[in-house]
Amino acid sequence: MDSNRVKGTVDELVGIAKKKTGNLTGSTKLQIEGTAQQMKGKLENALGKAKDAVSDAKGNAKDAFYDAKKSASAGSKRVV
Repeated sequence: MDSNRVKGTVDELVGIAKKKTGNLTGSTKLQIEGTAQQMKGKLENALGKAKDAVSDAKGNAKDAFYDAKKSASAGSKRVV
């Protein structure tokens, strides 16, 4: 899991808490800060998911390459 996903989740949760606190206390400033932090967290989380997807795709492509290479070298060693 990418560190951006962890940081994003934390920011989302803190943002939610700030927004709820702002709602309870009537603090517009805290509501706005909470909403902003929550959105920042969502963006960080999305970035982390994208990085994970790229990393997974890279690993899958690498595995497929080595499998193909292994199959090709095994096929060329057969004696007819």
